[in-house]
Amino acid sequence: MSAIPNGDLLVILRHGPHGSSWLREGLDAALVAAAFGQRVSLLFLGDGVMALLGGQQVGPLGQKGTQPMLEMLGMYDIETLLVDRGALVERGIGVSDLSVTVSLVESEDIANVLAHHRQILNF
Repeated sequence: MSAIPNGDLLVILRHGPHGSSWLREGLDAALVAAAFGQRVSLLFLGDGVMALLGGQQVGPLGQKGTQPMLEMLGMYDIETLLVDRGALVERGIGVSDLSVTVSLVESEDIANVLAHHRQILNF
């Protein structure tokens, strides 16, 4: 990643789309902050990268996939979607498997991403 964007809020998403409400709550927080004029970036780490996969079905707890929420991000001017390259590799996921356009971040650059945001929420 060449230039790390500065932002008001970085929302870190570490959980997959099914099995808990963490991911959906993180996306909700990002949308609310953006609606109030904050410059929001999303950072997908660990199982959070699975939220970016297309073709998600309803999960075991009746949870819907995250595709509709991801499609709304642009309407809220949330355009910085950062993804840990290592998390994709560990899960055998390629960039072409993702349903949205992202910027890849090397694991060693994550601390730098954190430093470029005033506030950080971790989900």
